Amino acid sequence: MTGKFSRRSALAGLALLAAALTAPAAEADTAAEIDAKANLALNSLLANSETAQAINEKALAVLVFPDVVKAGFGVGGLYGEGVLIRDGVSAGYYNVAAASFGLQLGAQSYSQFLYFMTEGALNTLTSRKGFEIGGDANVAVVNEGVSAEISSMTIQDPIVAFVTSQKGLMAGVTIEGSKITEIDR
Repeated sequence: MTGKFSRRSALAGLALLAAALTAPAAEADTAAEIDAKANLALNSLLANSETAQAINEKALAVLVFPDVVKAGFGVGGLYGEGVLIRDGVSAGYYNVAAASFGLQLGAQSYSQFLYFMTEGALNTLTSRKGFEIGGDANVAVVNEGVSAEISSMTIQDPIVAFVTSQKGLMAGVTIEGSKITEIDR
């Protein structure tokens, strides 16, 4: 009987951990805190990726989510807060959230960068109450650690995404289906 109790306790503990990690913080970050974290994450990306440097030079704006947390135990979710940077200044604050169902177990955190290459893609983000990655615009994802070359095809994509600084015990990151919503800060 102790074997079943231990498994149930472990499963309940993992479920609680997943819920705690995916729930937005009780006290949300201020604009200054989001800006500081985003600038650190963006500077790190640009210092470590020539591909990101080249995309950054051509992009109209970048939406930086410095700390996205994803967790799941059958049912999962992700959440993060970030800032849209245009011409070097903060142009709005956003959150990213998603729910998922299926075979999944674990938790992880990562940084996510969405480079807007066209006015149309940027307008899609700023003119709607919510923006769904993959549903409202095509996104080309550049994987960290993969030798990526910038091609004319990549530059023509309306949004180019980078995911970096993955930490935790969950395999892979999927950004498609994530919903981005503007928030007040």
